Amino acid sequence: MFNGKSIFISGGTGSFGRNFIRRLLEQYQPKRVVVFSRDELKQYEMQQTFNAPCMRYFLGDVRDADRLRQAMRGIDYVVHAAALKQVPAAEYNPTECIRTNVNGAENIIAAAIDNGVKKVVALSTDKAASPINLYGATKLLSDKLFVAANNIAGEQQTRFAVVRYGNVAGSRGSVVPFFSKLIAEGATQLPITDERMTRFWITLDHGVQFVLDSFARMHGGEVFVPKIPSIRIVDLATGMAGHLPHQNVGIRPGEKLHELMVPLDDARMTIEFADHYTIQPSIRFTSVDVDFALDNLGERGKPVAEDFEYRSDTNPLFLSVDQIADLHARLPT
Repeated sequence: MFNGKSIFISGGTGSFGRNFIRRLLEQYQPKRVVVFSRDELKQYEMQQTFNAPCMRYFLGDVRDADRLRQAMRGIDYVVHAAALKQVPAAEYNPTECIRTNVNGAENIIAAAIDNGVKKVVALSTDKAASPINLYGATKLLSDKLFVAANNIAGEQQTRFAVVRYGNVAGSRGSVVPFFSKLIAEGATQLPITDERMTRFWITLDHGVQFVLDSFARMHGGEVFVPKIPSIRIVDLATGMAGHLPHQNVGIRPGEKLHELMVPLDDARMTIEFADHYTIQPSIRFTSVDVDFALDNLGERGKPVAEDFEYRSDTNPLFLSVDQIADLHARLPT
């Protein structure tokens, strides 16, 4: 579906953006790929690797509605990956987080509708489900904006969906590169926030493929949640450096012990598919009823139980220490 099309990626110089663009160029022949971000150094460095004739690099900030509207001219598909994501930083700088994650989402939506974009997929996070920190709260607001945008678009062609998943193995700012740095520097122990802590875990490759699949699946208004494993933070530390003891340092501001991707209150709206869950929109967009249990790939799902929750601590699939060690060994350095 991306052959001969123009694709726009906000926050395109980040870990997800680079991997997504690599996959696009390997598997498709896009007409144009627009990387939109605010860091000129990262764009310069990225151009040394991604320099195909279709590549375009636009400096700009999602807070700037006019710049977004310019950059999105002639675009068919949008991936919205730009966000302020550090939980403690958001707690200490709430206004900045709101301006990027909430106001920026509004600007993406308006620019996409004004330019007649076909489809928009916005990246979310498990922290948006029943949030207790500001980052999660802003991403919940962003999710709601993108779902409701299908109503705002009305009879226009632009459709919006959300992809929600957990921690990405090895992404910038995550615990894996932090632990790797400590190990490389000869640390004598690894800091553990809480021995009980669990997290959802997904590889960049899996995340990128899930987003690509979501473009093909979407009707508009869905929140797509992949079925992915959980990890225990102590197992992660052991899998990366089994010879090092752990030091409990306490939970950081805004952190949860366990993460949630489908809350209990969303169970009545949730449909289970073979490899993912789809949370249906609670509002109606058109006069035509959409069967969200049948996606545009022809996959058929079924409703989950009324007491269903998708939590990192009760997830039936956990990675073992050996699996974590193997995954870590295969991560790019």
